Amino acid sequence: MNARALYEALLDTDGPYEAVIDPWLAQPSTSAYRARLHTAATPHWADQDLLEELYALSRVSDYLLLDPQIPPYLSLFAALGMTAFDDRSFDPFLHEIVEVEQAEDPHSPIEILDHHWPGLMLGELLFSRAGVRVRAGVAHAERGVADRWPLYWTHRRAHRPTRDLSQGWGNNSQWRTDFRLDYRTPDGDLLNAAESTPIDGRPDLHPDHPANLAPEERLLTPAERRELLRHRTFLRAPAAATGPEWAGDLFPWEWRLPTDLG
Repeated sequence: MNARALYEALLDTDGPYEAVIDPWLAQPSTSAYRARLHTAATPHWADQDLLEELYALSRVSDYLLLDPQIPPYLSLFAALGMTAFDDRSFDPFLHEIVEVEQAEDPHSPIEILDHHWPGLMLGELLFSRAGVRVRAGVAHAERGVADRWPLYWTHRRAHRPTRDLSQGWGNNSQWRTDFRLDYRTPDGDLLNAAESTPIDGRPDLHPDHPANLAPEERLLTPAERRELLRHRTFLRAPAAATGPEWAGDLFPWEWRLPTDLG
């Protein structure tokens, strides 16, 4: 039982998605598969194969959200032990901006107007953010940037370009991509944590330690780098950016924010 097979079966079907999802969930190994996923529900674990399986499962999620298929989406992931949420207060940990309505007051904070799809949690692990339509002043979220510039750590979206580390690799190699691990724990959030420990030698985003940044990334301010990590995109065009294509060439895959830098 694996998510890549489910993804490929969904691509091939002309019928309702339930005709593929229901038999996949009916396999005898479903209980063991669900238990294996729950290994990732809290931080501090190590299983490279599970990281890749979570990534493959995220590709299933991305496909179902191209033209949001909410009932099969919810039934599939609920059967795997995930919990849906649609919180009403905007939180970049929980919410992905799909559409921006620009408020007249440039300083109006980000306000959720509607949900395109619910988010999913697997214990403390964020599996998928909720897709939301928001209203905001341009000082907080710029229409055409926050909802249209490249979205990182994402394989597919219908309305904007995306970037993940599978892109550009062959048919088999692309499936060895790691899933991004974001945890909401009692001690705070971990963003892009390693599976075994949140302190693993990868560059954090402390303003005084921009280690291992490419020249283009050093043109970003610390706040802009943190924005990209938190939102997986930019909310406003950085001063150094020449356009969406420039933003799409950044390499933030190893950036992280441990709890003490939240």
